[in-house]
Amino acid sequence: MSRNLLQAWQSARARLEAAGVPGPVIDARVLVEAACGVTRADIVSDPYRELDLEQTARLDEYLARRIQREPVSHILGRRGFWNIMLGVTPHVLTPRPESEVIVDHALRLFPEGRPFRILDLGVGSGAILLAILAERPAARGLGVDVSEDALAVARDNAASLGLSGQVALLRGDWTAGLAEADFDLVVSNPPYIATPVIETLDPEVRVYEPRLALDGGPDGLDAYRRLAPEILRVLRPGGRFLVEIGYDQKAAVEDLFRQAGAVEVETLPDLSTHDRVVAGMKNPLETAG
Repeated sequence: MSRNLLQAWQSARARLEAAGVPGPVIDARVLVEAACGVTRADIVSDPYRELDLEQTARLDEYLARRIQREPVSHILGRRGFWNIMLGVTPHVLTPRPESEVIVDHALRLFPEGRPFRILDLGVGSGAILLAILAERPAARGLGVDVSEDALAVARDNAASLGLSGQVALLRGDWTAGLAEADFDLVVSNPPYIATPVIETLDPEVRVYEPRLALDGGPDGLDAYRRLAPEILRVLRPGGRFLVEIGYDQKAAVEDLFRQAGAVEVETLPDLSTHDRVVAGMKNPLETAG
């Protein structure tokens, strides 16, 4: 039996709801749009447009995968973030709105037209770094990741956004091999989930996201213990850092950066008012060496 766009959307929503998938209304609409090559406006203005057999089969496949709790970003291979669209694979974390706090604050710190050098540690898909560079043509960036698969995703995203000339991507172990006092801004969304907590997460994260990008060690703080002194080492005097944290890690991560010598340390909330990003500065009076 043929279906039109409205029926397809209603049926998709019902199937996702019955399977207990979170966010079924939005997910159903997005999957119908992708499977049928239509926009939200098309569904509203032409709700009785019939699906052909290929579109119907594609939608059924997408819904079956979503019912298995595969993230929509993996099913479609893309995800919007800030003002850019990114390719996404199972080798990288799906970019999340919470991380846009870093982008927003970075753009406030570095006005348009000002040249600056930015380092993204654990660059993943390139979401944070590329979102900043897309709005700051005078900036140049370096993204570092231990995963070559993640770097391949970031390279493709940089190329598709026309940003390859502004960014270099390097396989590496955090800041290993990087020169001192070389960057004006360091950003990072490191793994910060405590190892025992990972098994309690939703399947979308626990099953489909790369464990390397999630596991922060027994207390979730392993990456920050290493990053705090290293970020300050590679920052120029007066340089800034923005590091994403878990909702309950503010005090611990702030302390680690203060102990490493950071000044003006504060924590920025996300739109849900959860503590989300620890920000601070390298002492402007500090000299290298």
